[in-house]
Amino acid sequence: MRFSRRVLVRLYGEGVEIFFKREDEIQNFEWMSKHGQGPLLLGHFTSGRVEEFLNARTLSASDLRDPEISAMIATKMRNFHNLHVPGAKKAHIWQRLRNMLNHAKRLCSPKDVMTFGSDNLHADIDILEMLLSEVYEEIGFCHNDLQYGNIMMDEEQRTITFIDYEFASHNPIAYDLAYHFCDMEGDYHSYQPHIIHTTKYPGQFMYGTPGLEERQRFIRIYLSADGNRPSNIEVEQLVNAAEKYTLPCYLSYGLWGLLWVSYFCSCYCCY
Repeated sequence: MRFSRRVLVRLYGEGVEIFFKREDEIQNFEWMSKHGQGPLLLGHFTSGRVEEFLNARTLSASDLRDPEISAMIATKMRNFHNLHVPGAKKAHIWQRLRNMLNHAKRLCSPKDVMTFGSDNLHADIDILEMLLSEVYEEIGFCHNDLQYGNIMMDEEQRTITFIDYEFASHNPIAYDLAYHFCDMEGDYHSYQPHIIHTTKYPGQFMYGTPGLEERQRFIRIYLSADGNRPSNIEVEQLVNAAEKYTLPCYLSYGLWGLLWVSYFCSCYCCY
């Protein structure tokens, strides 16, 4: 008896090991698959893997500003953060930033290191870690890359699924919230995908920094997902913490850009 099944086959690109550890992603994926989170992992091999095909659509930049969809994302994010995933329950963002910086410095020429002030960034990361560790340290299992392309929605079931766990790890939940808010500032399918809009949410665009009321609404729904009614103080505390964690988010963006430019320039020069 023969039957057909739609699957998704992913083939890994070259050079990604400078951005994340593939074995960590597979470990996270296997755990998520076994516990009903995300698509099923059907198999993996050296250069790729086979996943369940989700009957869902990838969100767009404008979807993140839809109040109904945003509420679904907030609830899903809280549930995601509450997952009891194996691993050290501590902030991993700081070591990840240091690793990214070290990779970038190895790829850059001494002149570029001086131009970008890369040597000074180690001290900046140390200061951020010291200051922010005193702000809000609830640790959860975080996605760490919740831009719209990593969020899918089943239109019929009205459910949200997070995909792609390359960067998933335990971290302060305020960081994951901040990263999601920061990712509202860009549209990777616009004619300027590399530009982020840090101004308040402008009426003529469907992206830009979410305003205070929008962030408060999101975080109130997020905290309510536990079945409790958060106080105004609890909401404001997490809103303020997420705002402060935008600093390592922007630093991460900068290091990403430096890594990509350095990596492709080195590949081009070798070629």
